[in-house]
Amino acid sequence: MKSDFYTAISQIAAERGIPKEAILDVMEKALITAYKRTLGTNLPPMEVTVRLDPQSGAAVVYAEKQVVDDVLDERFEIDIADAQKVKADAQLGETIMVESTPHDFGRIAAQTAKQVVLQGIKEVEREYIYGEYMDREGELITATVQRMAKGNVILEMGKAEAILPPKEQVDNDRYYHGQRLKVYLMEIRREDRGPRLIASRTHKQLIMRLFEMEVPEIYNGTVEIKSIAREPGLRTKVAVAARQEGIDPVGSCVGMRGIRIQNIVNELNGEKIDVVQWSVDPKDFIANALSPAQVVEVHLNEDEHAALVIVPDKQLSLAIGKEGQNVRLAAKLTGWRIDIKSATALLEEERASSEARGFAEAEQMQTEAELSHARVEHRKVRPDGTVMYQNHRYGPLGNELVGETIQLRATSQKLYIYDRDRLIASYILIEGEGDNEEEE
Repeated sequence: MKSDFYTAISQIAAERGIPKEAILDVMEKALITAYKRTLGTNLPPMEVTVRLDPQSGAAVVYAEKQVVDDVLDERFEIDIADAQKVKADAQLGETIMVESTPHDFGRIAAQTAKQVVLQGIKEVEREYIYGEYMDREGELITATVQRMAKGNVILEMGKAEAILPPKEQVDNDRYYHGQRLKVYLMEIRREDRGPRLIASRTHKQLIMRLFEMEVPEIYNGTVEIKSIAREPGLRTKVAVAARQEGIDPVGSCVGMRGIRIQNIVNELNGEKIDVVQWSVDPKDFIANALSPAQVVEVHLNEDEHAALVIVPDKQLSLAIGKEGQNVRLAAKLTGWRIDIKSATALLEEERASSEARGFAEAEQMQTEAELSHARVEHRKVRPDGTVMYQNHRYGPLGNELVGETIQLRATSQKLYIYDRDRLIASYILIEGEGDNEEEE
């Protein structure tokens, strides 16, 4: 019949999910500490071992003692005659391991080692929890809401607890005791108080893991998720591509009658998900990313990594989305800065630009005609770097021209200033009376 001690150890091991051997090891270390406390303080370095019978719980202490011919301190010394009973060839001055179990050690150990044993078991439990989850970072975990604490949601995951911090919570989610959630195990921190498991409901890798769970083609690698753009609780865009010919990547993710994508949407409490076809051609990819809007044309600016997208007039608001959400997610998904214009707006801009170019060209031709007939006048640059024309000062032209003679030509709108037939400045003509100084 098994002893009460063995039964208790087995029960602790079962409840905590740790091996019995680990608990016995912790208890032996605790009993060593208890024995050393019975010896007093300021102990010299000495080896002590405790052997614990796993069936009866009886503890036997072996302590290191020095062999002497005259014992002064029985705690650390042993007479040579007694030593040779333990070890036949024992010599003076050497140290041997001797059974040193105190008569009342069972009571002393129970009183002294209780807290040490409990603390040791807790440390073993923490180590096993850390060992169990350290390789699961980045996985999808099913957890149960246990309680709320200072804005954090405390989740129960088997024998471990995880924390869902406020910044990793989705605004649309409502958490209550006993609720089962799928969370992304984002980080495992090893702290003094034990492993700290940080979970997330906002991480975009949560979307990746949910698709792997619901879509066999993604799990086995025949369909690949190329990129994900997410605004947690509102909308997500996922770009997918087939690695095998004959497979429809978007159809695989959506599933028959949309059942696969609907399961993911339900898990995310109604968050909208757009699955789009990835393409190696940026134009096609950008057009697909703006789904469900239709795209007429895409113009790329490689230098600025920007794209101008033309959509039908009726599709403009759909392409932009509520508060710019659709185009913002499309930009994150593709990595391109996207500017959207309707077809009509683009035509109007091109017409206005053409008119502006025509006006500028006509103005330039008029200016050139006036200059060709304008009278050339000479002026000397004043000490302050200016020149006088029709009683008005123009400049400054620079200290290097002070005292130099320059040429002036005037049109109906501007005054052009030349130095050795090279245009150096132009000014809009000033109307009205000026300084009334003599012009040279």
